[in-house]
Amino acid sequence: MSPSKCRLGVVMDPIDGIQQKKDSTLAMLMAAQARGWELTYFCQQDLSVRDGVPLGQGKNITVHDDPDNWFEIGEPHSLALEELDVILMRKDPPFNMEYIYTTYILELAEQRGSKVVNKASSLRDVNEKAYTAWFPQCTPPSLISRDHHEFSKFLSEQQKIVIKPLDGMGGKSIFVVSDGDPNANVILETLTYGGTQFVLAQRYIPEINDGDKRVLLIDGKPFDYSLARIPAPGETRGNLVMGAKGEGRKLTERDRWICSKVGPTLKRKGVMFAGLDIIGDYLTEINVTSPTGIRELDRQYGTDIADILMTAINHGLSE
Repeated sequence: MSPSKCRLGVVMDPIDGIQQKKDSTLAMLMAAQARGWELTYFCQQDLSVRDGVPLGQGKNITVHDDPDNWFEIGEPHSLALEELDVILMRKDPPFNMEYIYTTYILELAEQRGSKVVNKASSLRDVNEKAYTAWFPQCTPPSLISRDHHEFSKFLSEQQKIVIKPLDGMGGKSIFVVSDGDPNANVILETLTYGGTQFVLAQRYIPEINDGDKRVLLIDGKPFDYSLARIPAPGETRGNLVMGAKGEGRKLTERDRWICSKVGPTLKRKGVMFAGLDIIGDYLTEINVTSPTGIRELDRQYGTDIADILMTAINHGLSE
């Protein structure tokens, strides 16, 4: 396929509400546009299925790297999603049933010939917290459960743990708990909703003070630099939205080893763009829904990560 003839759709949050300076989806759209690709924009509510045919009320869009005017958008028009060569699924969590229903629509588009990035079934299968359990050799001691007794035993063994919901993002509802903490019981009761929902606990990794590294994988291969998100003073969460500072770093041998274990599996599952979170020597999350970090790394190293991704997508279209 000639790159200039590629039609690319994107499903995302409302584009007028993004942070232009930081948004990785905007970087992807600019990279695609620079290749002459035609861009069509959707929000979740623009998608539907009629008699088995996935449809969308799309809008042609032009994007700019301008903090005051980063997009121009056309009037909505109806189209079958199969008319698009590529569909980027870049809707941010929460990963709820509406998100899952959207992946069903996108999977129908896949079956009719569109390439969805990331693959719709893998967006459902690769839970960003739980999927680390597939790579225990890379992770700190971990427990996924909803049983209060199991968590109490795990806390006693590890002495200090991080507890997080399986469907969260941006550092929300993440707790650090030490053995003997009088709030431990209420934290567990709250996060598990009284033992009715699964959550993840991991041994606390003190290297978080040196940064929670985001390593980007493109078609299973790591970008050469990570974005270390260093928690703000008084914080334990390495999330940019929680005030962490982003600092670029060259990948370590351990980072590359973790990527060598995770990357091939994600590639086989059709996950073309992922963000691994690594603290110290340990993998803590595998982000596949809408990983970020592109623009921060590009600014620090003069790179164009989104263009590398578009090259991988274009290569996949020609196979």
